[in-house]
Amino acid sequence: MTDFITLMNHSPVFFYGITFVFSLMIGSFLNVVIFRLPKMLEQGWKRECREFLADEVSTPTNTGDEEIITLSTPSSTCPSCQHKIRFYENIPLISWLFLRGKCSQCQSKISLRYPLVELATAILSVVIAANYGVTFTTLMLLVLTWGLICLTLIDYDHMLLPDQITLPLLWLGLLVNINGAIVPLSDAVIGAVAGYMSLFSVFWLFKLVTGKEGMGHGDFKLVAVFGAWIGWQLLPLLILMASAVGAIIGISLMVFKNHQREQAIPFGPYLAIAGWITLIWGNGIWSWYLSYLT
Repeated sequence: MTDFITLMNHSPVFFYGITFVFSLMIGSFLNVVIFRLPKMLEQGWKRECREFLADEVSTPTNTGDEEIITLSTPSSTCPSCQHKIRFYENIPLISWLFLRGKCSQCQSKISLRYPLVELATAILSVVIAANYGVTFTTLMLLVLTWGLICLTLIDYDHMLLPDQITLPLLWLGLLVNINGAIVPLSDAVIGAVAGYMSLFSVFWLFKLVTGKEGMGHGDFKLVAVFGAWIGWQLLPLLILMASAVGAIIGISLMVFKNHQREQAIPFGPYLAIAGWITLIWGNGIWSWYLSYLT
């Protein structure tokens, strides 16, 4: 193991190659999480509602029409013909290219999003590796990056930021900084609190003024996650970047796609993207911004 780490330290190309290939496989798993976790949560909520309403006897938790979904079961199948996907049809990126983006049985199109998620996971992971080297911090930042990819697409699809992902990332950020790996622990704790309270305050102010809810509680937790990782100092940059991108995209949707003003737009993807950029290049961007103002 020591020789392997030494090899990665002395050969960046090898290190980046290992990171790229391993992250492609992780990206394939993330596709499963993105697709199945919301369904798992929905099933769990329905069971809890039935138990709360005490009608589990008349309406069983698992009827014959409802198959329990987990991250490992049932086996992956083609949504069109239910063809069970073989292991060699599930090789990250390569299988999609080899199959030309179509099911091997019914020739239905396989969404381009699957290989793009795998490729994006690999590329973003290599960026982390290039910036932080062969360190334990790199491994933790890779976990954060993979979690953010899941949150971004789940929120895009379902307007949902699951606690099952955000809360572990929050605690992980505090643990990473317990010895000041990225920022001092005091800055991380204050960052987590300030991150949550910043959007929490905006939420309640907006609700008191308009009587409407302007964002979901998951957004508060996601900003708290970044506060735990990057400290409180860079939170203004994160929120500024996320708000600017969100405003631009929101206006564009209303102008070019007749998006209704009252129709909700997920804010989580903008927070995740802005937060990841801030994590990697935030200090440089913030210094440039302050120098530009002066």
